[in-house]
Amino acid sequence: MILILLSTILIIPTLLGFGKIVENFSGSLFEGISSKVFSGILGISLLWTILAFFIPLNIYVEIITLLIGLFYFFKDKLYQEIYSFSKKDTIPIALISFIILLASSYYPYILDHFGYYIPTIKWLTEYGLVKGISNLDLTLGQMSVWHIFQAGFSNFSDPFLRINAILLIVYTIYIIEKKSWIQLCFIPILLLFSQSPSPDLPVIIFSMIILKEILSGNKKTSLLIGFSVFVFAIKPTMIWLPILSFLYCIFIVKSNFKSLIFGSSILILFLIKNIWTFGHPIFPVSIGDIGVSWKPNPEVLKISSQYAILKTYDMQYSYQEIQQFSSIDYIKNWLFLNGIKSKINIFFITSLLIFIGFAIIKKNKIISLICISLIIKTVLVLLFSAQYRFFIDVFFVIFFVIFINYFTKKKAFIVFTSLSIFFIGFLSFPNLIQKYVPSFRLSKFMGTFEKEQLYKPSSYIYNNFSTQKVGNLKFNISKKYSFNFDTQLPAISSSYISDDVKAEIFPQLIDENNIKKGFIWKKMNPKEKKEAQNVINTIENTNK
Repeated sequence: MILILLSTILIIPTLLGFGKIVENFSGSLFEGISSKVFSGILGISLLWTILAFFIPLNIYVEIITLLIGLFYFFKDKLYQEIYSFSKKDTIPIALISFIILLASSYYPYILDHFGYYIPTIKWLTEYGLVKGISNLDLTLGQMSVWHIFQAGFSNFSDPFLRINAILLIVYTIYIIEKKSWIQLCFIPILLLFSQSPSPDLPVIIFSMIILKEILSGNKKTSLLIGFSVFVFAIKPTMIWLPILSFLYCIFIVKSNFKSLIFGSSILILFLIKNIWTFGHPIFPVSIGDIGVSWKPNPEVLKISSQYAILKTYDMQYSYQEIQQFSSIDYIKNWLFLNGIKSKINIFFITSLLIFIGFAIIKKNKIISLICISLIIKTVLVLLFSAQYRFFIDVFFVIFFVIFINYFTKKKAFIVFTSLSIFFIGFLSFPNLIQKYVPSFRLSKFMGTFEKEQLYKPSSYIYNNFSTQKVGNLKFNISKKYSFNFDTQLPAISSSYISDDVKAEIFPQLIDENNIKKGFIWKKMNPKEKKEAQNVINTIENTNK
């Protein structure tokens, strides 16, 4: 907890300083300390995304960024804005921040933390954005802008990767500044994402802030669209937000096309980044093939697509069974899966239908546009992979819009306190979850409270891997574990090695003397097939 607090004390002033620089050029979305921090996050994320094409986001990049941000923090006396908080506001911010620091000090348990978040951040800090990295490990092709932001602060100021906790503290400041009490109810739920640099947390926070500004009639359309596209760049399943901002600017504010320039620039950067790392504009689909030489093998993408369909049905049906589903079966079997995911799916559809009815009754233009945007997002998610983690944000939106005028400060704090106790207990006693909610599989990866958390956040160390070679690629693979969260780079997950061997291909270095030049896939010759089979045999023998 103490080390996360020290990270917070260092990073927030840096973001304030950078935010001031950004707002000197773009203006502010709204008034207050939190606005400058959010602008700082946007500015640094975009700057580091551009830099990552050319250099790794190492400690030199981090120190220079810290020095610039802190210089402007003191030069423009931004600390005076912090002193402007009254005692009545400071006490709840401090108490809520304490709860955030406590929750974020627990062990990370989200599986993507080990298979996607940490490996991505390691690549960014050691090499930057690597061309065709998805040929090595398809998951790495995502390279979320949020992980670029986390990577830049991971060398020195936030080595335990708790940037989400810092964002939650800034979100608390925003709630107090704007008196948007309903959003206080969201913080206990978001505590579940505070142990990892999960992109779900920032996109939910930013979308709720933008939604609040739209409902409040904010006319700064260029910034609304820009921040919305930024959220989309963090996680493309948030497609509803840029759609909403665009519709709002066209039909409500009736702004001109100049307001699209900022957002379009961010979108172009996002597409270029994806093409560079993945080979196509939008991960993980091959739509918009421009024919670059480092794009993934079609067979690997096909396997990935099939796996996404299996995940839609929680791996409870085989791919062949799903292919034989009728149109009714697709819906019925998704709604009535075994376990907790069935309840989430039913609740999602019910909530959406209630919101559609709410929008019809209210006859409010903005609410109608929100409803249309959510419907578009829902259709797209259902078409590609209807996993509950892709539509969790919809619950927040619906709750926010329907109950925005219901929550007073007192009611919000009662809900916040109750839910905080529940979710801290949830994190502290995973054995109870395993016993009473066995279908919530993530509970098996949750660690219990340890007194060392009061000083530094809990984290796992494994560092057990072997080195293999196929063709010109020398790589590492974790022993007796599926993920490579602390394996020396370059590392490949065992599942992707199996997929590659099935497709009779294997990733190779474009320049065997320079990993930064990137990766392509190559059809294996007889010698390479033998080498790859030896790797498969090693994996199987190790896992016995």
